[in-house]
Amino acid sequence: MTASTFLTADVLIAYSAYFVGTASPGPSNLAIMSLAMSAGRKSALTFALGVVSGSFFWALLASLGLSAVLASYSECLVAIKIAGGLYLLWLGFKSARSAFSAGALPANTVRQDEPLGRLYLRGLLLHLTNPKAILVWLSIVSLAMAPGGGASHVSHTAPVVLGCMCIGVSVFSSYAVLFSTASARRVYVAIRRWLDGSLAIMFGIAGIKLLTSKN
Repeated sequence: MTASTFLTADVLIAYSAYFVGTASPGPSNLAIMSLAMSAGRKSALTFALGVVSGSFFWALLASLGLSAVLASYSECLVAIKIAGGLYLLWLGFKSARSAFSAGALPANTVRQDEPLGRLYLRGLLLHLTNPKAILVWLSIVSLAMAPGGGASHVSHTAPVVLGCMCIGVSVFSSYAVLFSTASARRVYVAIRRWLDGSLAIMFGIAGIKLLTSKN
């Protein structure tokens, strides 16, 4: 594998599509942003690592062609969709409860009541229970998929998976670092209820949409 394999037109298109999808506001990014401002950089980076691990899991399945098999079994996708919808609703409930709570964190305080291992699992679960992640990776990998399979298939999909994973790590960690600054945390204290209320609405809508969608 040479540097030129990462710079073909199809691969660059895949990178662009993945970057837009990853950097756009969504459940994972908003959760990392909120956690960074409320609990600090280490907690946010740990959560982001869980998200990246979930993304890598789906990427690996897509590159091996296994996610296409999974997608062909509607029962599996339905189960993932139900789990993901319920998990998003649970996140919405937690955000709503936080929005209605009276307390707020001082700008220089970091919550350390949640173990890092649990934060990692929360990030992992958030991405593993998102059935759209399967379809997104199928679309991304298909942009550079060679006809047939075997070594040719792997050699064509590997640059896409590796490059997109680097993009994902950069985007998610950037959210964690940027929103964990002192100024960002001061903003969090000022807008905590509005932010948590917005997260509750966003998670609730996403969860209901996921549970009621027919696709």
